[in-house]
Amino acid sequence: MEHGKKMIACRNCDTLFQRPILTGRGDVAGCPRCGSTLYSSAARRINITSALTLAALITFLIAQACPILELVADGITSQTTLTGAIMVLWHENVQFVAALVFGLTILFPLTELVALLYVLIPIRAGYIPPGFNRVLRTIQRVRPWEMIEVFMLAVLVAMVKMLSLARVIPEIAFFAFGALTIMLAILVKFDLQALWELADRLSTDEPNCPTGGEPRTEALQARQPTAATAVIAQSSAANPKPISQYVTALRTGLVACNACAQLDPYKRSVKNQHCSRCEAVLHRRHPDSLRRTWALLIAAGLLYIPANLLPVMHTATLTDTQDNTIISGVIYFWTSGEWPLAVIVFVASIVVPILKISVLVLLLITARRRSSWRLRERTTLYRIIQSIGRWSMLDVFVVTLTVALVRFQPFAEVTAGPGVIAFGSVVILTLLAAKQFDPRLVWDAAES
Repeated sequence: MEHGKKMIACRNCDTLFQRPILTGRGDVAGCPRCGSTLYSSAARRINITSALTLAALITFLIAQACPILELVADGITSQTTLTGAIMVLWHENVQFVAALVFGLTILFPLTELVALLYVLIPIRAGYIPPGFNRVLRTIQRVRPWEMIEVFMLAVLVAMVKMLSLARVIPEIAFFAFGALTIMLAILVKFDLQALWELADRLSTDEPNCPTGGEPRTEALQARQPTAATAVIAQSSAANPKPISQYVTALRTGLVACNACAQLDPYKRSVKNQHCSRCEAVLHRRHPDSLRRTWALLIAAGLLYIPANLLPVMHTATLTDTQDNTIISGVIYFWTSGEWPLAVIVFVASIVVPILKISVLVLLLITARRRSSWRLRERTTLYRIIQSIGRWSMLDVFVVTLTVALVRFQPFAEVTAGPGVIAFGSVVILTLLAAKQFDPRLVWDAAES
């Protein structure tokens, strides 16, 4: 539908806006109602993004092929690659954690980089590649799950932790992962929605609109409902309009595609309505959002207790055997004088999971009661837990590296404990719970 290309609905509060014109680099169209980002101009740099994606893929392959760290103790040397660390976990019968680390640090990042190149290079050349819709939706699904930056922080924490056992030497992959972290942080700024629009122009041969340019904003059709105009760089936050003045897609009978943001008229008679642009299944709200989020959250809460009580590592030396829990790791860093690392591990492994669970419980209860209490603040909390939730994987990655490197048999050896399985499960369940929750339910109370 033509109006679906001229308007956009906020993903977090469902408010309708005219699609804004962003003229400068780094401009961001923000929702004045809930403060979320609607649209970014960073995606105009197709050439730069294509080159950066290719460089990131090469760097990724180097990081996977070379050792990360090397330990030297009493003439004994130990080193590992990321793949080697995963294999050690697999052979120690913690296959769940091995599969988890493989997916978050190898499979998902590699999938995103290869898929991005697959769509960027043809789009830059002026044509749409086969399977464009499926590939772009795949990128959107895997992007939240790639955690190279968390793994890089885990490498730094593991280095400090193992300095008391041996001399630690950074290898080639250490620097490759550092460079890859920066590249992926830049690529995350690339707004995938612009690729859908570029594909639209290529398919319709829209004149005077070069590939990589910014979309033009036209006047809305007279038959369409009035929508507020989005502002640039969140400037409306200082003077927001009353909530009652905003028009939502739900109220006007439109439904926004979760994949490409296309707006289509909602058809109640169609059981599985598909997006007119990308053919994804359309939902006015995530199906059974509250029930699914509650189920995942309860499971995470139950596993959080053994995750903190059970040991995540077993350390065996010639003179002593010790079990290490998450709390004992924090205490170790604090008592050894590494208080910045103690704070980082405490926040990532203790504070963040508790914060995620608490915030989601608050959102679920208030959404269920259709409360209109502090709508904007609750949406901000939701965005915060979405952005910080991934950092809870820090301890899992630290255990992975420590187990793979400290293998100075018979002098010292570290093996994974059952606590790391429980803790990894807690992290994944809370991330899934946050994805299942539909923040638009928070704002439905204002509509009613």
